[in-house]
Amino acid sequence: MKFMEKGKIEDLLIDYIDGKLTEADRLLVEKELLINEKTYKLYDQLKEVMQLMNQSSTLQPSAKLKADFDSFLKSESKPVKETKTIFFQPSFYRVAAAVALLIVGGGVVFTISNEYAKQQAELKAMQKEVKETKLMLMAMLDNQQSASQRVLGANVAYKMERTDDEIVRALVKAMNEDENSNVRLAALDALRKFYHQDHVRKTLIASMATQKDPIVQIALIRLLAEMKEKEIVRELQRITTDEEELPAVKDEAHAALHQLV
Repeated sequence: MKFMEKGKIEDLLIDYIDGKLTEADRLLVEKELLINEKTYKLYDQLKEVMQLMNQSSTLQPSAKLKADFDSFLKSESKPVKETKTIFFQPSFYRVAAAVALLIVGGGVVFTISNEYAKQQAELKAMQKEVKETKLMLMAMLDNQQSASQRVLGANVAYKMERTDDEIVRALVKAMNEDENSNVRLAALDALRKFYHQDHVRKTLIASMATQKDPIVQIALIRLLAEMKEKEIVRELQRITTDEEELPAVKDEAHAALHQLV
């Protein structure tokens, strides 16, 4: 294509890639690609850039970037003397746009990558903190600890946003079996916070039949009556007729029955 200007070659190659050439021009370009290595290299470069443009078609640059880029284009396309040939003018805007999109796209990818890494780091830190808190809580609720430490362990559980089965079991064990009434009450208070969790609710209802500490019995009856748990009605009726139950516990059971029945 020695008889063609270089700008003409580039225009034809772009239209060839887009599939917009006439049959005659298409054959002319394909012939040139076969015999001219430089033309074929240019064709490869243009095709790659245009593919990148298509891949970035959904990216929306910011208003500032658009304004800056428009300003850049205006400065690059100032009028020149008539004797001077404008090299690559028809395809300049398309290639420049591709470069701009690549720059913006790279920035977006970099930002997303950084944000994802930050979120992953925060998640791992949170998981580590939860794990360490759980281990500390379980150790504090151990019967080998002092009563004050066990109460503190229940308070740690109360401050957690959510609990799991293992922590619930530890709190239920403390509520039902701990020798200290303050520890039992602290464990019940922690379980009360997580009452909306179904496994906690069922555990508290089941505890009605095994709880022997009068102070905790009264607190538990009040909680379940407040929550309108009609499943405890039969257990409340049993308590009111059980001669071994303390009068204070029976009175609380009677009061709860009036609320629920």
